[in-house]
Amino acid sequence: MTLLDSDPTVYTDSAAKAKRHMWGHFARHGDDITPTVITRGEGVHIWDGDGNKFIDGLSGLFVVQVGHGRAELAEAAAKQAETLSFFPLWSFATPPAAELAERIANYAPGDLNRVFFTTGGGEAVESAWKLAKQFFKLTGKPGKYKVISRSIAYHGTPQGALAITGIPTFKAPFDPPTPGGFRVPNTNFYRAPEQFSTDPKAWGRYCADRIAEAIEFEGPDTVAAVFLEPVQNAGGCFPPPPGYFERVREICDEYDVLLVSDEVICAYGRIGSMFACDDFGYVPDIITCAKGLTSGYSPIGAMIASDRLFEPFNDGSTVFGHGYTFGGHPVSAAVALANLDIFEREGINAHVKEMAPAFRSTLEKLYDLPIVGDVRGEGFFYGIELVKDKTTKETFNDEECERLLRGFLTPALFEAGLYCRADDRGDPVVQLAPPLICGQKEFDAIYDILHSVLGEAGRLL
Repeated sequence: MTLLDSDPTVYTDSAAKAKRHMWGHFARHGDDITPTVITRGEGVHIWDGDGNKFIDGLSGLFVVQVGHGRAELAEAAAKQAETLSFFPLWSFATPPAAELAERIANYAPGDLNRVFFTTGGGEAVESAWKLAKQFFKLTGKPGKYKVISRSIAYHGTPQGALAITGIPTFKAPFDPPTPGGFRVPNTNFYRAPEQFSTDPKAWGRYCADRIAEAIEFEGPDTVAAVFLEPVQNAGGCFPPPPGYFERVREICDEYDVLLVSDEVICAYGRIGSMFACDDFGYVPDIITCAKGLTSGYSPIGAMIASDRLFEPFNDGSTVFGHGYTFGGHPVSAAVALANLDIFEREGINAHVKEMAPAFRSTLEKLYDLPIVGDVRGEGFFYGIELVKDKTTKETFNDEECERLLRGFLTPALFEAGLYCRADDRGDPVVQLAPPLICGQKEFDAIYDILHSVLGEAGRLL
């Protein structure tokens, strides 16, 4: 029991302090807005300071893979801090960082054997773009600096990562963007043109070929990399159509363009393997990851690069002039190792693969609601697209989205006991990514809340 559990005045005081002094991330602020204070978590649940219990249907933020309250992860942090609390990786190594680098490389496909540590996902994306640019300068192609990503895709908030992000409203307040980011269509099969409506493989080929078209348009001698999530998050969990990544790999090889698999969300079991590129059968040149590596118990991220990309830096003098003070922090690395021990000991990835069909079939029962247009995703990562008209797939305008998502769904789902995300970065969706230890009991509880609240939302429209 914590102080916040035992003394409700502490919870009230925390809320007041947060309202006065804390600047929330991606948050609205105002005199009538007081942030909810979350005080503890256990397993797949979280509690607020009033003692209300919620299913953590988003794993915090696609992070808490093995669930809340794992004492051994906290103990791993404390034990490492007693031995070595901090030392930078600037020309040095620490035992936990070195061991973690080896372990990650052993999980990664192909020749992705070099691990560059960051403190989070946006930094990993930033690192990947910088590496791509310097690699081509070192190998005689200095004009290759541009990157291609998909419409509505989210890749982070640093200025470079923001230029790769494909959400105009996120970028506009910080214009002008870092030069070099260009967009191609995403793989939203639900919104595919009519000629592809019964042929997902043809849709995948069409979307992949737009990447080749963009490279040709920009000039192959100017394009350095393509950044793609295995399952695109923003817009509501767009899985890759059959053959999509196979064709993208061919295109990148043909034009000497690096394929970056942005797995900040999808890695570490979210889809069912340590790296989701394995789930979809492709080997990238770089993987970016973070979130689930420690299950959120301590911040860390990583860029994993192939031996080919590392080779120009392996001459005793060339430096990748990039780094972060806390990248590969020894405490975070120790926590990551303990987290990966849990994955292996408890068969977390095998559990996700076994239970993923049940999660899908449980959520697909929501199709009986008029407001539910599409249920899509993979593994333990799903989006439920909401529509005004199921037959025409008519979506909501901006004002209607505001009323539906922020005015009703976000508070109603939370009050009903489910923490998840109602999102309109593309068409309106409800996103779900529960801890990877969930089973049918939790799936049913999530479904019951969604069915009740979404049913009410449909009647209010």
